[in-house]
Amino acid sequence: MTPGARIQASIEIIDQILMAWQSPKRIPVDKLLERYFKGHRYIGSKDRGAVSELVYWVLRHKASLVWWADRLNQRLHGRTLIFAALVLRKDYNPDSIKSLPKDSQYSPPPLDEFETKMVAELVRHDIAHPDMPDYVRLNYPEWMDTKLHESFGTSFEEALKALNGQAHSDLRVNTLKTTREQLAIDLQKEGFETSPTLLSPTCLRLSKRGPVFTSAPFKAGHFEMQDEGSQTVAQLVDAQPGHRVIDFCAGAGGKTLAIAAAMKNKGRILAWDTSEKRLSQIVPRIRRAGVDNIQTHIITSENDTFIKRHKGTADRVLVDAPCSGSGTWRRNPDIKWCFNQKDLDEVMAIQKSILQSAARLVKKGGRLIYATCSVLKDENESQIAELLKSSNNFRVVCPKEIWDKKGTENNTTEGVSYFWVTPHEDGVDGFFVAVLERVQD
Repeated sequence: MTPGARIQASIEIIDQILMAWQSPKRIPVDKLLERYFKGHRYIGSKDRGAVSELVYWVLRHKASLVWWADRLNQRLHGRTLIFAALVLRKDYNPDSIKSLPKDSQYSPPPLDEFETKMVAELVRHDIAHPDMPDYVRLNYPEWMDTKLHESFGTSFEEALKALNGQAHSDLRVNTLKTTREQLAIDLQKEGFETSPTLLSPTCLRLSKRGPVFTSAPFKAGHFEMQDEGSQTVAQLVDAQPGHRVIDFCAGAGGKTLAIAAAMKNKGRILAWDTSEKRLSQIVPRIRRAGVDNIQTHIITSENDTFIKRHKGTADRVLVDAPCSGSGTWRRNPDIKWCFNQKDLDEVMAIQKSILQSAARLVKKGGRLIYATCSVLKDENESQIAELLKSSNNFRVVCPKEIWDKKGTENNTTEGVSYFWVTPHEDGVDGFFVAVLERVQD
């Protein structure tokens, strides 16, 4: 594709995203991109990468781009956002944008009078402007302003800039089949350069994105794609060979598989979820990984009568709770624009209900591990504080008792500490983990 054709494809995708946001049924951007590329099969892998990069950049900086569009009296559509992005990123100047229609028949139509004035004005500016409020300059939802300040304190600006960056591509080594050192060698033979990370002992980080799923090591089940932050959650479950573990919100099974490897394929993992579609995705992954200690089950809700049968039977119960996903904004920038206070209230009610149900499953001496990929205290410390207030059956276990890597020192509740990782401090997605040990029936 020519540069002009790539830009036109990006415009069309942004228009589809803006239209999808008007629908009550929210379609993730990665699904929209997948659908678009399937309908345009002539677009090669490098072109798909370039188009996707520009689209995601626009989504990360949507608040700033919309601010500029309003300031310059521009209509909000794909052309406005893409042209503004190209100029503010310093990719193109007004003359080079005007020449795009000559690029090919698939290039965008010529700029109109108003668009010409817009790019002429924007070329004199950076994307940030002194008149922008924080939520525009740092690109986060205005309604979250107070909550984000509470979460990050003096690190607020650094944290929000990091949350608006681009995520790394991390791999989790399947230690049932290989080692981190051997996998690095095997991937290098196929042209994929990696480096070991500092937090997770099972993580390799790709130096650049590439078609790693076509590699022989992937087909042989030697790794899964999984952010290092997500891998740390499985480390804190601290499941041992022979344990009985319940993954209450297993989803597609990323953490379930990591736990299975930590257990050396011994013991039993019960992987539950309310979505048959999500949970079905784990089946081929189980086969590829060579795992045989996972049993899946669809539950109707966190109050399914099936759950009662397992009361007090589990050594470990992982609740990877549904949440705002605010810790994954680098990876999924669209969700910050599609999630509101009403959604937060609803998801917090679900978190509370799941926690209460999952707590019943832990046997004395066992542990309940509560995790979210959220950076909001309402979804994290506050939920644990409420559970502890309603029950004296649990104590909070300091993460450093389990895994001497990282644990909060600035305790939010007297005598307890939790585990945090964040993009600005650790270079990973934002995750919160609380480990609770049942001390009495």
